Amino acid sequence: MVRNIVRFTALVLPLVALSGTVDAKDNVEIKLSGHFFAEPATVQMIVAVEPNAENRTLRVEADGDNMFCATEVSLQGDKEQRLHIIQFKNLAAGEYTLRAQVLSNSSVRSQAEQGIMVTGEPTRGW
Repeated sequence: MVRNIVRFTALVLPLVALSGTVDAKDNVEIKLSGHFFAEPATVQMIVAVEPNAENRTLRVEADGDNMFCATEVSLQGDKEQRLHIIQFKNLAAGEYTLRAQVLSNSSVRSQAEQGIMVTGEPTRGW
């Protein structure tokens, strides 16, 4: 219960910072509660997308040394909500670039990136 409250608080507090406007060139922003995670990592982030009539897709990727995963969310242009919660589960140890892209029908309108590290337990043996 306490762990869920701490997780919720860690994700909700950044919303205060994200509630302002974003520059037109900074159409997308990634907010994380940390940059270091333990394997198998569950990484949850808030992606803020400034509503715009041209927005059609939000693509979020976790691009690592030995692992890649991605998800896409359809956007309803200027009628879309601003904040999106994205979660990647079971990330293996390694360095990752988290990338969020806002796409129109014809191009990438905006992109944000952040790096994270997933650490694994050392191998035990004789």
